[in-house]
Amino acid sequence: MTYQNDILKVASLPLPWEKLKGCNILVTGATGLIGSCLVDVLMMHPNREYHVYAAGRNEARARSLFARYVDDVTFHFVQYDVMQPIQADVPFHYMIHAASNASPNFFSKQPVEVMKANVLGVCHLMDYGLQHDLRRFLYVSTGEVYGEGDGRVFSEDYSGYVNTMSSRSCYPSSKRAAETLCVAYAEEYGVDAVVARLSHVYGPHFTESDTRVYAQFIRNVLQGEDIVMKSTGEQFRSWCYVVDAVKGLLYVLMKGESSNAYNVADASSCISIRQLAEMVAGIGGRKVVVDVPAEDEKRGYNPVTKSVFSTEKLEELGWVVTGSMHEKMERTIGECKKR
Repeated sequence: MTYQNDILKVASLPLPWEKLKGCNILVTGATGLIGSCLVDVLMMHPNREYHVYAAGRNEARARSLFARYVDDVTFHFVQYDVMQPIQADVPFHYMIHAASNASPNFFSKQPVEVMKANVLGVCHLMDYGLQHDLRRFLYVSTGEVYGEGDGRVFSEDYSGYVNTMSSRSCYPSSKRAAETLCVAYAEEYGVDAVVARLSHVYGPHFTESDTRVYAQFIRNVLQGEDIVMKSTGEQFRSWCYVVDAVKGLLYVLMKGESSNAYNVADASSCISIRQLAEMVAGIGGRKVVVDVPAEDEKRGYNPVTKSVFSTEKLEELGWVVTGSMHEKMERTIGECKKR
């Protein structure tokens, strides 16, 4: 199995694809880890009868990622920054909003811009959709909205603690606000909106500026280096392979109940940061070393000690995950080597 095989399997799932027939689908954040995988799945569907609009800021990266679609009349790249209103006149019937600065270096250096992008992005897209035949809006949120919990597994009706007086809270606080904006637009203007709360996601095609731990670990082994861990690695997380996460997004898009949130995680992939480092190091034939981070690095770190999700609600829609995290991490690193 390869990453591309995984893409093809999801593209062939027996989902109600007929809902998308004749529609225009906008994917924001299309050049990121999740957005690029989603675009690939949508474009690989064997009976595609819709148009895909991949929106992102980096046109050069888009040309590299989506070179195979350049002559396909159903594919369109839209250079777009969610901080600004959309300058177009295309009816986007389905919007999948996956654009967000999710890398810790942005949280410490540009917290204002992180908050603005998350909140204004929803406003700009919703306002455009209201004037251009929007049928459904899928907001790609994060499990960070749960904050620090009390030890329980997070279900969609739970809300933990987020310290609003920390600039690091720019990300979870603005994601919470964006979710509320979705249901506010639903109630006030009748928008059909759904929310997917992703756990920590790993996979290939992360951006050069991505400083999340898994991306750093993979860079280490690809460069023939030992993995440098910036903590003792005790934080415990739910993880999800990007292709499984995208599969979850499609289930929420096509089968989710309006004004509802759904957790997307792999129940078999709950491990500590240390275990993750050792897994990647083992695949790459390297070892793990600990390096105490500088204070400015620490400011961007997620302070939550345990983040484990319940996926019962998504599984009720028919979503299932198979295969081990180790196998999927091997495929991830294999795809990264190709690039």
